[in-house]
Amino acid sequence: MKTKNLTLFAFFLAIELILLFTPLGFLRIGPLSATLMHIPVIIIAITMGRKYGCALGLIFGLCSIWSATFTPGITSFCFSPFITVGNVSGNFASIIIALVPRVLIGYCAASVYTFGKKHSHSESISVIAGALSGALTNTVLVLGLITVFFGHEYASALSIPYHTLISVLLGVVFTNGIAEAVIGCIVTWMVYKALKPILKNTERVQAH
Repeated sequence: MKTKNLTLFAFFLAIELILLFTPLGFLRIGPLSATLMHIPVIIIAITMGRKYGCALGLIFGLCSIWSATFTPGITSFCFSPFITVGNVSGNFASIIIALVPRVLIGYCAASVYTFGKKHSHSESISVIAGALSGALTNTVLVLGLITVFFGHEYASALSIPYHTLISVLLGVVFTNGIAEAVIGCIVTWMVYKALKPILKNTERVQAH
């Protein structure tokens, strides 16, 4: 069982690294970036539980630091303590922004899925709810922490007045964030269905 779990985890870890080193991982949209790297984390969290979900989420966060450091944009100081953009340098808060929301993707997705599975008769609803919570956890926490730690600097980097920052970030949530969540739900459900026979065999062995 441990070998099967590690093999499945290694498979999704490989996907995460492929996304990191291709344009698919972080899609630049002007000064902002959308990501698909939350999807493997959500899938692992739902299929294998909180521990594996949080572990892959941590790797996602480390990938964010790597990307911000070696392919920086105008807001990369928010995700890497090694980058200076203009007069603004990343710091310890950058590590928090890069890591904490990504670890919590795995925790929240697994928790919501488990709760749904216990209290709902629909497996589809449980999977979709878990995927949705994981994706929104990433978007909301990242943008929220950026506002707390780098609000003025982030607004300056985007060339917008600080008092409009909340409105702009809400716009990001309802555009990029919703798009990422919808894609995450669709892909998670498709992969979950494909993995379901393997998961059933795993549960059968554990029952014996």
